[in-house]
Amino acid sequence: MKEKIEHLEKLKKKALKGGGEDKIKVQHEKGKLTARERVELLVDKGSFDELDMLVTHRTNNFGLNDNKILGDGVITGFARINERPVAVYSQDFTVFGGSLSEAHAEKICKLMDMSMKMGIPVIGLNDSGGARIQEGVVSLGGYADIFLRNTLASGVIPQISAILGPCAGGAVYSPAITDFIVMAKNTSHMFVTGPNVVKTVTHENVSFEELGGAITHSTKSGVAHFAFDNEIEVLECIRKLVDYIPLNWKDQPPIKEFNFDQDFSIPELDSIIPENPNKPYDMKSIIHHLVDNGEFLEIHENFAENLIVGFARISGLSIGIVANQPSVLAGVLDINASIKGARFIRFCDAFNIPLLVLEDVPGFMPGTEQEWNGIIRNGAKLLFAFCEATVPKVTVITRKAYGGAYDVMNSKHIRGDFNFAWPSAEIAVMGPKGAVEIIFNKEIKKAKNPEKELEKKLAEYIEKFANPYIAAERGYVDDVIVPSATRTKLINAFQLLRSKVDANPKKKHNTMPV
Repeated sequence: MKEKIEHLEKLKKKALKGGGEDKIKVQHEKGKLTARERVELLVDKGSFDELDMLVTHRTNNFGLNDNKILGDGVITGFARINERPVAVYSQDFTVFGGSLSEAHAEKICKLMDMSMKMGIPVIGLNDSGGARIQEGVVSLGGYADIFLRNTLASGVIPQISAILGPCAGGAVYSPAITDFIVMAKNTSHMFVTGPNVVKTVTHENVSFEELGGAITHSTKSGVAHFAFDNEIEVLECIRKLVDYIPLNWKDQPPIKEFNFDQDFSIPELDSIIPENPNKPYDMKSIIHHLVDNGEFLEIHENFAENLIVGFARISGLSIGIVANQPSVLAGVLDINASIKGARFIRFCDAFNIPLLVLEDVPGFMPGTEQEWNGIIRNGAKLLFAFCEATVPKVTVITRKAYGGAYDVMNSKHIRGDFNFAWPSAEIAVMGPKGAVEIIFNKEIKKAKNPEKELEKKLAEYIEKFANPYIAAERGYVDDVIVPSATRTKLINAFQLLRSKVDANPKKKHNTMPV
Protein backbone atom coordinates (compact mmCIF):
# COMPACT_ATOMS: atom_id res chain seq x y z
CA MET A 1 0.00 0.00 0.00
CA LYS A 2 2.86 2.37 0.77
CA GLU A 3 4.11 2.17 -2.83
CA LYS A 4 0.60 2.76 -4.17
CA ILE A 5 0.17 5.81 -1.96
CA GLU A 6 3.52 7.15 -3.12
CA HIS A 7 2.48 6.60 -6.74
CA LEU A 8 -0.78 8.50 -6.14
CA GLU A 9 1.07 11.37 -4.48
CA LYS A 10 3.48 11.49 -7.44
CA LEU A 11 0.59 11.71 -9.90
CA LYS A 12 -1.13 14.49 -7.98
CA LYS A 13 2.10 16.41 -7.61
CA LYS A 14 2.53 16.20 -11.37
CA ALA A 15 -1.06 17.37 -11.93
CA LEU A 16 -0.47 20.42 -9.75
CA LYS A 17 2.24 21.64 -12.14
CA GLY A 18 -0.16 21.89 -15.07
CA GLY A 19 1.79 22.54 -18.25
CA GLY A 20 5.07 22.78 -16.39
CA GLU A 21 7.31 25.48 -14.90
CA ASP A 22 8.21 27.01 -18.26
CA LYS A 23 4.57 27.54 -19.22
CA ILE A 24 3.80 28.92 -15.76
CA LYS A 25 6.66 31.40 -16.15
CA VAL A 26 5.25 32.59 -19.49
CA GLN A 27 1.82 33.00 -17.88
CA HIS A 28 3.30 35.18 -15.16
CA GLU A 29 5.28 37.24 -17.68
CA LYS A 30 1.99 38.13 -19.37
CA GLY A 31 0.77 39.56 -16.07
CA LYS A 32 -1.60 36.64 -15.56
CA LEU A 33 -2.05 34.27 -12.63
CA THR A 34 -2.18 30.52 -13.07
CA ALA A 35 -5.48 28.65 -12.88
CA ARG A 36 -4.69 27.34 -9.40
CA GLU A 37 -3.51 30.72 -8.10
CA ARG A 38 -6.82 32.21 -9.21
CA VAL A 39 -8.84 29.58 -7.35
CA GLU A 40 -6.78 30.06 -4.20
CA LEU A 41 -7.40 33.82 -4.23
CA LEU A 42 -11.10 33.47 -5.02
CA VAL A 43 -12.24 30.98 -2.38
CA ASP A 44 -11.92 30.75 1.39
CA LYS A 45 -8.47 29.53 2.38
CA GLY A 46 -8.17 25.74 2.39
CA SER A 47 -11.77 25.20 1.26
CA PHE A 48 -11.18 24.01 -2.33
CA ASP A 49 -11.97 20.32 -2.89
CA GLU A 50 -10.84 19.35 -6.39
CA LEU A 51 -12.49 16.81 -8.69
CA ASP A 52 -11.16 15.01 -11.76
CA MET A 53 -7.53 15.98 -11.20
CA LEU A 54 -6.37 12.84 -13.02
CA VAL A 55 -8.54 13.18 -16.15
CA THR A 56 -6.72 13.20 -19.51
CA HIS A 57 -7.86 13.60 -23.12
CA ARG A 58 -8.60 10.58 -25.31
CA THR A 59 -7.27 11.83 -28.63
CA ASN A 60 -4.61 9.94 -30.55
CA ASN A 61 -4.50 12.10 -33.68
CA PHE A 62 -1.82 14.66 -34.56
CA GLY A 63 0.62 13.31 -31.99
CA LEU A 64 -1.59 13.99 -28.99
CA ASN A 65 -1.39 10.35 -27.89
CA ASP A 66 2.16 11.13 -26.67
CA ASN A 67 1.13 14.36 -24.93
CA LYS A 68 -1.38 13.76 -22.18
CA ILE A 69 -1.39 16.13 -19.21
CA LEU A 70 -3.30 15.37 -16.03
CA GLY A 71 -6.36 17.61 -15.60
CA ASP A 72 -6.54 18.34 -19.35
CA GLY A 73 -6.54 22.12 -19.07
CA VAL A 74 -9.26 22.82 -16.53
CA ILE A 75 -9.43 22.65 -12.74
CA THR A 76 -12.84 21.84 -11.28
CA GLY A 77 -14.17 21.45 -7.77
CA PHE A 78 -16.17 22.80 -4.86
CA ALA A 79 -15.21 25.42 -2.30
CA ARG A 80 -16.60 28.11 -0.04
CA ILE A 81 -16.75 31.89 -0.40
CA ASN A 82 -17.53 33.78 2.79
CA GLU A 83 -18.36 30.36 4.29
CA ARG A 84 -21.01 29.58 1.65
CA PRO A 85 -20.64 26.74 -0.90
CA VAL A 86 -19.82 27.38 -4.56
CA ALA A 87 -18.66 25.37 -7.56
CA VAL A 88 -15.60 26.62 -9.45
CA TYR A 89 -13.89 25.77 -12.69
CA SER A 90 -10.68 27.44 -13.79
CA GLN A 91 -9.24 26.96 -17.26
CA ASP A 92 -5.47 26.39 -17.34
CA PHE A 93 -3.80 28.21 -20.24
CA THR A 94 -0.51 26.40 -19.51
CA VAL A 95 -2.11 23.14 -20.73
CA PHE A 96 -2.80 23.17 -24.48
CA GLY A 97 -3.55 26.90 -24.23
CA GLY A 98 -6.58 26.08 -22.10
CA SER A 99 -8.25 24.69 -25.21
CA LEU A 100 -11.48 22.79 -24.75
CA SER A 101 -11.45 19.08 -25.50
CA GLU A 102 -14.11 16.43 -24.99
CA ALA A 103 -12.67 15.53 -21.57
CA HIS A 104 -12.24 19.19 -20.61
CA ALA A 105 -15.92 19.85 -21.42
CA GLU A 106 -17.05 16.73 -19.55
CA LYS A 107 -15.33 17.99 -16.40
CA ILE A 108 -17.20 21.30 -16.59
CA CYS A 109 -20.50 19.58 -17.39
CA LYS A 110 -20.11 17.21 -14.45
CA LEU A 111 -19.48 20.17 -12.14
CA MET A 112 -22.56 22.00 -13.43
CA ASP A 113 -24.78 18.92 -13.17
CA MET A 114 -23.74 18.42 -9.55
CA SER A 115 -24.21 22.12 -8.79
CA MET A 116 -27.78 22.00 -10.11
CA LYS A 117 -28.57 19.03 -7.86
CA MET A 118 -27.08 20.74 -4.81
CA GLY A 119 -28.38 24.22 -5.68
CA ILE A 120 -25.15 26.21 -5.47
CA PRO A 121 -23.64 28.93 -7.71
CA VAL A 122 -21.17 28.13 -10.50
CA ILE A 123 -18.18 30.40 -11.08
CA GLY A 124 -16.18 29.98 -14.28
CA LEU A 125 -12.67 31.42 -14.63
CA ASN A 126 -12.18 31.53 -18.40
CA ASP A 127 -8.73 31.58 -20.04
CA SER A 128 -8.83 29.50 -23.19
CA GLY A 129 -7.63 29.43 -26.77
CA GLY A 130 -10.98 27.96 -27.81
CA ALA A 131 -11.92 24.55 -29.16
CA ARG A 132 -9.06 22.02 -29.42
CA ILE A 133 -8.61 21.86 -33.18
CA GLN A 134 -7.10 18.36 -33.10
CA GLU A 135 -10.40 16.97 -31.80
CA GLY A 136 -12.56 18.55 -34.51
CA VAL A 137 -16.31 18.35 -34.07
CA VAL A 138 -15.95 16.52 -30.74
CA SER A 139 -14.66 19.70 -29.10
CA LEU A 140 -17.49 21.70 -30.70
CA GLY A 141 -19.95 19.22 -29.24
CA GLY A 142 -18.34 19.83 -25.86
CA TYR A 143 -19.10 23.53 -26.11
CA ALA A 144 -22.73 22.81 -27.00
CA ASP A 145 -23.02 20.51 -23.97
CA ILE A 146 -21.88 23.41 -21.77
CA PHE A 147 -24.23 25.90 -23.48
CA LEU A 148 -27.19 23.62 -22.76
CA ARG A 149 -26.32 23.41 -19.10
CA ASN A 150 -25.82 27.18 -18.87
CA THR A 151 -29.31 27.61 -20.28
CA LEU A 152 -30.99 25.02 -18.07
CA ALA A 153 -29.24 26.44 -15.00
CA SER A 154 -30.35 29.99 -15.79
CA GLY A 155 -32.67 31.22 -13.05
CA VAL A 156 -32.03 28.07 -11.01
CA ILE A 157 -28.53 28.80 -9.70
CA PRO A 158 -26.45 31.98 -10.09
CA GLN A 159 -23.73 31.77 -12.75
CA ILE A 160 -20.72 34.09 -12.77
CA SER A 161 -18.00 34.27 -15.42
CA ALA A 162 -14.56 35.84 -15.13
CA ILE A 163 -12.73 36.47 -18.42
CA LEU A 164 -9.02 36.34 -17.63
CA GLY A 165 -7.54 35.68 -21.07
CA PRO A 166 -8.76 35.02 -24.59
CA CYS A 167 -12.37 34.00 -25.16
CA ALA A 168 -13.27 33.81 -28.84
CA GLY A 169 -15.65 32.23 -31.32
CA GLY A 170 -18.23 29.87 -29.89
CA ALA A 171 -16.52 30.05 -26.49
CA VAL A 172 -18.03 33.49 -25.84
CA TYR A 173 -21.56 32.17 -25.66
CA SER A 174 -21.16 30.26 -22.42
CA PRO A 175 -20.21 33.42 -20.46
CA ALA A 176 -22.86 35.38 -22.39
CA ILE A 177 -25.60 33.11 -21.03
CA THR A 178 -24.38 33.47 -17.45
CA ASP A 179 -25.63 36.17 -15.08
CA PHE A 180 -22.51 38.29 -14.62
CA ILE A 181 -19.29 38.75 -16.59
CA VAL A 182 -16.17 40.25 -15.00
CA MET A 183 -13.17 41.13 -17.20
CA ALA A 184 -9.54 42.06 -16.56
CA LYS A 185 -8.23 45.02 -18.54
CA ASN A 186 -5.49 44.47 -21.15
CA THR A 187 -5.23 40.70 -20.64
CA SER A 188 -8.77 39.51 -21.45
CA HIS A 189 -10.65 39.60 -24.75
CA MET A 190 -14.04 38.47 -26.03
CA PHE A 191 -15.14 38.41 -29.65
CA VAL A 192 -16.98 36.15 -32.07
CA THR A 193 -14.42 36.82 -34.83
CA GLY A 194 -10.91 38.14 -34.22
CA PRO A 195 -9.16 41.18 -35.73
CA ASN A 196 -7.69 39.19 -38.64
CA VAL A 197 -11.07 37.88 -39.78
CA VAL A 198 -12.61 41.33 -39.33
CA LYS A 199 -9.90 42.82 -41.54
CA THR A 200 -10.43 40.19 -44.22
CA VAL A 201 -14.20 40.51 -44.31
CA THR A 202 -14.83 44.21 -43.60
CA HIS A 203 -11.36 45.72 -44.25
CA GLU A 204 -11.39 47.29 -40.79
CA ASN A 205 -8.13 47.55 -38.88
CA VAL A 206 -8.84 46.99 -35.21
CA SER A 207 -6.75 45.78 -32.27
CA PHE A 208 -7.66 42.96 -29.89
CA GLU A 209 -8.30 45.51 -27.14
CA GLU A 210 -10.46 47.79 -29.30
CA LEU A 211 -12.47 44.91 -30.70
CA GLY A 212 -13.14 42.91 -27.56
CA GLY A 213 -11.23 44.21 -24.57
CA ALA A 214 -12.59 44.86 -21.09
CA ILE A 215 -13.11 48.59 -21.66
CA THR A 216 -14.95 47.99 -24.94
CA HIS A 217 -17.33 45.46 -23.40
CA SER A 218 -17.92 47.39 -20.18
CA THR A 219 -18.66 50.71 -21.92
CA LYS A 220 -19.87 50.11 -25.48
CA SER A 221 -21.42 46.66 -25.86
CA GLY A 222 -22.56 46.06 -22.29
CA VAL A 223 -21.34 42.45 -22.51
CA ALA A 224 -19.19 42.85 -19.38
CA HIS A 225 -20.73 43.96 -16.10
CA PHE A 226 -17.38 44.80 -14.50
CA ALA A 227 -13.87 45.67 -15.74
CA PHE A 228 -10.86 45.85 -13.42
CA ASP A 229 -7.19 46.69 -13.76
CA ASN A 230 -5.94 43.28 -12.66
CA GLU A 231 -7.03 39.74 -11.87
CA ILE A 232 -6.87 40.20 -8.10
CA GLU A 233 -9.50 42.94 -8.30
CA VAL A 234 -11.64 40.70 -10.54
CA LEU A 235 -11.59 37.91 -7.97
CA GLU A 236 -12.29 40.31 -5.09
CA CYS A 237 -15.32 41.62 -7.00
CA ILE A 238 -16.70 38.09 -7.41
CA ARG A 239 -16.37 37.49 -3.67
CA LYS A 240 -18.34 40.70 -3.00
CA LEU A 241 -20.97 39.79 -5.59
CA VAL A 242 -21.53 36.33 -4.12
CA ASP A 243 -22.16 37.94 -0.75
CA TYR A 244 -25.34 39.63 -2.05
CA ILE A 245 -26.97 36.70 -3.82
CA PRO A 246 -28.65 33.46 -2.69
CA LEU A 247 -27.33 29.97 -3.44
CA ASN A 248 -30.29 29.15 -5.67
CA TRP A 249 -33.80 30.26 -6.66
CA LYS A 250 -35.43 28.69 -3.60
CA ASP A 251 -32.92 30.23 -1.21
CA GLN A 252 -32.93 33.74 0.25
CA PRO A 253 -30.02 36.19 -0.01
CA PRO A 254 -27.74 36.26 3.04
CA ILE A 255 -28.86 38.63 5.80
CA LYS A 256 -26.32 40.65 7.79
CA GLU A 257 -26.68 41.68 11.41
CA PHE A 258 -28.27 45.08 11.83
CA ASN A 259 -28.80 47.45 14.74
CA PHE A 260 -32.38 48.75 14.64
CA ASP A 261 -31.82 50.89 17.74
CA GLN A 262 -30.45 53.99 16.02
CA ASP A 263 -31.54 57.24 14.39
CA PHE A 264 -32.18 56.70 10.68
CA SER A 265 -32.99 60.28 9.71
CA ILE A 266 -30.74 61.87 7.06
CA PRO A 267 -31.09 65.70 7.20
CA GLU A 268 -28.78 66.10 4.16
CA LEU A 269 -31.48 64.68 1.90
CA ASP A 270 -33.82 67.59 2.63
CA SER A 271 -31.62 69.90 0.56
CA ILE A 272 -30.19 67.55 -2.06
CA ILE A 273 -32.72 68.33 -4.83
CA PRO A 274 -31.89 71.61 -6.66
CA GLU A 275 -34.51 74.37 -6.65
CA ASN A 276 -34.23 74.55 -10.44
CA PRO A 277 -36.06 71.41 -11.73
CA ASN A 278 -33.76 71.27 -14.76
CA LYS A 279 -30.54 71.28 -12.77
CA PRO A 280 -28.85 67.86 -12.48
CA TYR A 281 -27.67 66.16 -9.29
CA ASP A 282 -25.96 62.86 -8.58
CA MET A 283 -28.42 60.08 -7.69
CA LYS A 284 -25.52 57.99 -6.36
CA SER A 285 -25.17 60.42 -3.45
CA ILE A 286 -28.78 59.61 -2.47
CA ILE A 287 -28.09 55.87 -2.78
CA HIS A 288 -25.06 56.07 -0.51
CA HIS A 289 -27.12 57.92 2.12
CA LEU A 290 -29.94 55.38 2.05
CA VAL A 291 -28.06 52.06 2.19
CA ASP A 292 -26.30 50.37 5.08
CA ASN A 293 -22.79 51.75 5.68
CA GLY A 294 -22.99 53.62 2.37
CA GLU A 295 -21.88 50.44 0.56
CA PHE A 296 -23.12 50.00 -3.01
CA LEU A 297 -21.85 47.43 -5.54
CA GLU A 298 -22.70 49.01 -8.88
CA ILE A 299 -23.32 46.77 -11.89
CA HIS A 300 -22.58 48.00 -15.44
CA GLU A 301 -21.13 51.20 -13.95
CA ASN A 302 -19.74 52.50 -17.25
CA PHE A 303 -22.49 51.30 -19.60
CA ALA A 304 -25.76 53.24 -20.08
CA GLU A 305 -24.84 55.53 -17.22
CA ASN A 306 -28.22 57.29 -17.33
CA LEU A 307 -29.57 54.31 -15.37
CA ILE A 308 -27.90 53.00 -12.21
CA VAL A 309 -28.24 49.38 -11.10
CA GLY A 310 -26.50 47.45 -8.36
CA PHE A 311 -26.62 45.73 -4.99
CA ALA A 312 -26.68 47.15 -1.48
CA ARG A 313 -28.19 46.37 1.91
CA ILE A 314 -30.98 48.05 3.80
CA SER A 315 -31.46 46.90 7.40
CA GLY A 316 -29.15 43.97 6.67
CA LEU A 317 -31.27 42.74 3.74
CA SER A 318 -29.76 42.37 0.27
CA ILE A 319 -31.49 44.79 -2.12
CA GLY A 320 -31.26 45.41 -5.86
CA ILE A 321 -31.34 49.10 -6.74
CA VAL A 322 -32.58 50.59 -10.04
CA ALA A 323 -32.24 54.37 -10.25
CA ASN A 324 -32.39 57.08 -12.88
CA GLN A 325 -29.28 59.26 -13.03
CA PRO A 326 -30.21 62.95 -13.59
CA SER A 327 -26.55 63.90 -14.11
CA VAL A 328 -26.34 61.79 -17.31
CA LEU A 329 -28.74 62.64 -20.16
CA ALA A 330 -31.08 64.05 -17.50
CA GLY A 331 -31.87 60.47 -16.47
CA VAL A 332 -33.82 59.79 -19.67
CA LEU A 333 -34.48 56.15 -20.61
CA ASP A 334 -32.92 54.98 -23.89
CA ILE A 335 -32.35 51.60 -25.53
CA ASN A 336 -29.22 50.63 -23.61
CA ALA A 337 -30.59 51.79 -20.26
CA SER A 338 -33.79 49.81 -20.83
CA ILE A 339 -31.90 46.62 -21.65
CA LYS A 340 -29.52 47.12 -18.74
CA GLY A 341 -32.36 47.65 -16.28
CA ALA A 342 -34.48 44.77 -17.59
CA ARG A 343 -31.68 42.26 -17.30
CA PHE A 344 -30.82 43.30 -13.74
CA ILE A 345 -34.46 43.28 -12.62
CA ARG A 346 -35.02 39.80 -14.03
CA PHE A 347 -31.95 38.49 -12.19
CA CYS A 348 -33.16 39.97 -8.90
CA ASP A 349 -36.66 38.57 -9.41
CA ALA A 350 -35.31 35.11 -10.29
CA PHE A 351 -33.27 35.00 -7.09
CA ASN A 352 -35.60 36.60 -4.53
CA ILE A 353 -33.75 39.90 -4.22
CA PRO A 354 -36.11 42.83 -3.38
CA LEU A 355 -36.01 45.93 -5.58
CA LEU A 356 -35.67 49.59 -4.67
CA VAL A 357 -36.44 52.07 -7.45
CA LEU A 358 -35.27 55.68 -7.17
CA GLU A 359 -37.08 57.67 -9.83
CA ASP A 360 -36.26 60.93 -11.55
CA VAL A 361 -37.10 60.39 -15.21
CA PRO A 362 -38.26 62.91 -17.84
CA GLY A 363 -39.29 60.18 -20.28
CA PHE A 364 -37.83 58.09 -23.09
CA MET A 365 -35.11 59.37 -25.39
CA PRO A 366 -36.55 60.96 -28.57
CA GLY A 367 -35.01 60.83 -32.03
CA THR A 368 -34.73 58.78 -35.20
CA GLU A 369 -31.72 56.80 -33.95
CA GLN A 370 -33.68 55.54 -30.96
CA GLU A 371 -36.90 54.88 -32.89
CA TRP A 372 -35.20 53.11 -35.80
CA ASN A 373 -33.16 50.94 -33.45
CA GLY A 374 -36.20 49.84 -31.48
CA ILE A 375 -36.77 52.00 -28.40
CA ILE A 376 -40.35 50.70 -28.40
CA ARG A 377 -39.29 47.05 -28.34
CA ASN A 378 -36.39 47.62 -25.96
CA GLY A 379 -38.24 50.00 -23.66
CA ALA A 380 -40.91 47.31 -23.41
CA LYS A 381 -38.28 44.98 -21.94
CA LEU A 382 -37.89 47.24 -18.93
CA LEU A 383 -41.65 47.56 -18.53
CA PHE A 384 -42.08 43.79 -18.89
CA ALA A 385 -39.39 43.07 -16.31
CA PHE A 386 -40.99 45.31 -13.69
CA CYS A 387 -44.49 43.97 -14.41
CA GLU A 388 -43.29 40.37 -14.20
CA ALA A 389 -41.31 40.74 -10.97
CA THR A 390 -43.00 39.32 -7.87
CA VAL A 391 -40.27 40.21 -5.35
CA PRO A 392 -40.86 43.12 -2.95
CA LYS A 393 -40.74 46.37 -4.94
CA VAL A 394 -40.47 49.84 -3.43
CA THR A 395 -40.33 53.11 -5.37
CA VAL A 396 -39.27 56.58 -4.26
CA ILE A 397 -39.98 59.43 -6.71
CA THR A 398 -37.44 62.12 -5.95
CA ARG A 399 -38.33 64.56 -8.74
CA LYS A 400 -39.60 63.93 -12.28
CA ALA A 401 -41.93 61.10 -13.23
CA TYR A 402 -43.22 61.98 -16.67
CA GLY A 403 -45.29 60.12 -19.24
CA GLY A 404 -44.91 56.44 -19.97
CA ALA A 405 -41.66 56.42 -18.01
CA TYR A 406 -43.73 57.05 -14.84
CA ASP A 407 -45.66 53.86 -15.55
CA VAL A 408 -42.54 51.87 -16.42
CA MET A 409 -40.46 52.73 -13.35
CA ASN A 410 -42.34 50.43 -10.98
CA SER A 411 -45.49 52.47 -10.61
CA LYS A 412 -48.32 51.34 -8.34
CA HIS A 413 -50.23 50.25 -11.46
CA ILE A 414 -47.68 47.50 -12.24
CA ARG A 415 -47.61 45.99 -8.75
CA GLY A 416 -45.28 48.35 -6.94
CA ASP A 417 -45.75 47.45 -3.27
CA PHE A 418 -44.86 50.75 -1.60
CA ASN A 419 -44.61 53.91 -3.68
CA PHE A 420 -43.38 57.05 -1.99
CA ALA A 421 -42.80 60.55 -3.32
CA TRP A 422 -40.78 63.49 -2.06
CA PRO A 423 -42.45 66.94 -2.01
CA SER A 424 -40.22 67.81 -4.98
CA ALA A 425 -41.85 65.09 -7.11
CA GLU A 426 -43.46 66.09 -10.41
CA ILE A 427 -45.85 63.39 -11.62
CA ALA A 428 -47.42 64.30 -14.94
CA VAL A 429 -48.03 63.20 -18.52
CA MET A 430 -45.16 65.39 -19.66
CA GLY A 431 -42.98 68.33 -18.59
CA PRO A 432 -44.86 71.49 -17.58
CA LYS A 433 -43.66 73.66 -20.49
CA GLY A 434 -44.55 71.11 -23.16
CA ALA A 435 -47.91 70.41 -21.55
CA VAL A 436 -48.82 74.09 -21.34
CA GLU A 437 -47.84 74.72 -24.96
CA ILE A 438 -50.25 71.96 -26.02
CA ILE A 439 -53.15 72.58 -23.63
CA PHE A 440 -53.18 76.37 -23.94
CA ASN A 441 -51.90 76.68 -27.48
CA LYS A 442 -54.81 78.84 -28.72
CA GLU A 443 -54.91 81.09 -25.64
CA ILE A 444 -51.19 81.76 -25.83
CA LYS A 445 -51.32 82.59 -29.55
CA LYS A 446 -54.30 84.96 -29.10
CA ALA A 447 -52.76 86.78 -26.13
CA LYS A 448 -51.37 90.28 -26.60
CA ASN A 449 -48.16 89.15 -24.91
CA PRO A 450 -47.68 85.40 -25.72
CA GLU A 451 -44.56 85.09 -23.57
CA LYS A 452 -46.26 86.55 -20.51
CA GLU A 453 -49.31 84.35 -21.09
CA LEU A 454 -47.08 81.29 -21.35
CA GLU A 455 -45.43 82.15 -18.04
CA LYS A 456 -48.84 82.63 -16.41
CA LYS A 457 -50.22 79.32 -17.67
CA LEU A 458 -46.98 77.59 -16.77
CA ALA A 459 -47.24 78.79 -13.17
CA GLU A 460 -50.85 77.59 -13.01
CA TYR A 461 -49.96 74.18 -14.41
CA ILE A 462 -47.02 73.71 -12.05
CA GLU A 463 -49.19 74.61 -9.07
CA LYS A 464 -51.93 72.17 -10.11
CA PHE A 465 -50.07 69.26 -11.66
CA ALA A 466 -46.27 69.38 -11.20
CA ASN A 467 -46.43 67.95 -7.70
CA PRO A 468 -47.12 64.59 -6.03
CA TYR A 469 -50.44 65.42 -4.43
CA ILE A 470 -52.92 64.49 -7.16
CA ALA A 471 -51.24 61.07 -7.37
CA ALA A 472 -51.41 60.85 -3.58
CA GLU A 473 -55.12 61.73 -3.59
CA ARG A 474 -55.78 58.77 -5.86
CA GLY A 475 -53.49 56.39 -3.94
CA TYR A 476 -50.99 56.13 -6.80
CA VAL A 477 -48.35 57.00 -4.24
CA ASP A 478 -48.79 55.64 -0.74
CA ASP A 479 -47.27 58.63 0.99
CA VAL A 480 -45.53 61.93 0.34
CA ILE A 481 -42.56 61.84 2.67
CA VAL A 482 -39.91 64.22 3.95
CA PRO A 483 -36.64 63.20 2.25
CA SER A 484 -34.79 62.94 5.57
CA ALA A 485 -37.24 60.20 6.66
CA THR A 486 -36.68 58.06 3.55
CA ARG A 487 -34.29 55.55 5.10
CA THR A 488 -36.70 54.93 7.97
CA LYS A 489 -39.54 54.38 5.49
CA LEU A 490 -37.44 51.96 3.42
CA ILE A 491 -36.33 49.94 6.44
CA ASN A 492 -39.93 49.55 7.59
CA ALA A 493 -41.14 48.71 4.09
CA PHE A 494 -38.58 46.04 3.29
CA GLN A 495 -38.89 44.45 6.74
CA LEU A 496 -42.66 44.28 6.32
CA LEU A 497 -42.38 42.87 2.80
CA ARG A 498 -40.24 39.92 3.91
CA SER A 499 -43.43 37.88 4.14
CA LYS A 500 -44.83 39.04 0.77
CA VAL A 501 -46.26 36.35 -1.51
CA ASP A 502 -47.17 37.10 -5.14
CA ALA A 503 -47.33 34.98 -8.27
CA ASN A 504 -47.81 35.13 -12.03
CA PRO A 505 -50.28 33.00 -14.04
CA LYS A 506 -49.12 29.47 -14.84
CA LYS A 507 -47.48 29.13 -18.24
CA LYS A 508 -44.65 27.33 -20.04
CA HIS A 509 -42.74 30.61 -20.25
CA ASN A 510 -43.44 34.19 -21.22
CA THR A 511 -42.73 35.76 -24.60
CA MET A 512 -41.14 39.04 -23.57
CA PRO A 513 -39.91 41.20 -26.48
CA VAL A 514 -36.34 39.94 -26.50
